[in-house]
Amino acid sequence: MLTTKQRELLMFIHERIKESGVSPSFDEMKEALDLASKSGIHRLITALEERGFIRRLAHRARALEVIKLPDQATTAAPPKGRQHFVPQVVEGSKLAPSTVKPLIEDGRELPLLGKIAAGVPIEAIGQERDRMRIPEAMLGAGEHYLLEIEGDSMINAGILDGDYVIIKKTDTAQSGEIVVALVDGDTATLKRLRKKGASIALEAANPTHKTRIYNADEVAVQGRLVGLMRKYH
Repeated sequence: MLTTKQRELLMFIHERIKESGVSPSFDEMKEALDLASKSGIHRLITALEERGFIRRLAHRARALEVIKLPDQATTAAPPKGRQHFVPQVVEGSKLAPSTVKPLIEDGRELPLLGKIAAGVPIEAIGQERDRMRIPEAMLGAGEHYLLEIEGDSMINAGILDGDYVIIKKTDTAQSGEIVVALVDGDTATLKRLRKKGASIALEAANPTHKTRIYNADEVAVQGRLVGLMRKYH
C-alpha cells in the first residue's frame, strides 16, 4: 500500500514520461508535491523503488522508469539479460491462527494528519491524509493520531526530520513533557513544554534553536508525545 505522497509522485512521474518521454527533475518533483526539500523526494523515490513501482536506469540523467501503477497487478517485463525476481507469497489461508491473530487484532489504524514543525512553528494540523497501522503495545487508552516531523529542533530528544510521531490527544500536559502546541490559534509545533509562572516556554532539543516564551493564553496543548516510528531507506 502506498502513502498519499508516494502515489502522487508515482503518477506525476508516469504522466511526465508519457508526455515528454523523460522523467521529471528532482526540482520539478519537489515543486509538484509542494515539498520543502529534495531529501523528501529522495525518500519517496527510494520507497517506490523498494516496492517495485519504479526502476532507476544506470548511466542516464533523469533516468526513472515506471514499472507498474498502483492498480496494476502485473509489472513490465525486466530488461533483457536481467533476471526477474518473483517474491514467494504465503497464502493467508495457510497461516496458522496464532500467526494471523496478532496481524489483525494487535494493531490500531491511526490517522496521519500531516506535517508538524520541530523548528519554527508552521501551519496548524491539517485534515487526515493517510492512515497507518500502529502496534497496540505502543498505544494506550484514549484517542491518538500521527504527525510527520519536519525540521531538526528536537534531534537531541531522538526526533528526526521525516519521523512519524504518535500523539495522544489531550489538552493538558505536565511541565517537561513533549507536546503538540498550538500557538496563537493558527500554528502548531512539537516542543518540550515548560511552565514558568504565568508563562509557557516551548523548549527545543537542539542548541541552535531558541526556546520561545509565550503567555499562557497564547498556547493550547493539542496532544502529548507517546511514541515514534522511523523508516530506514
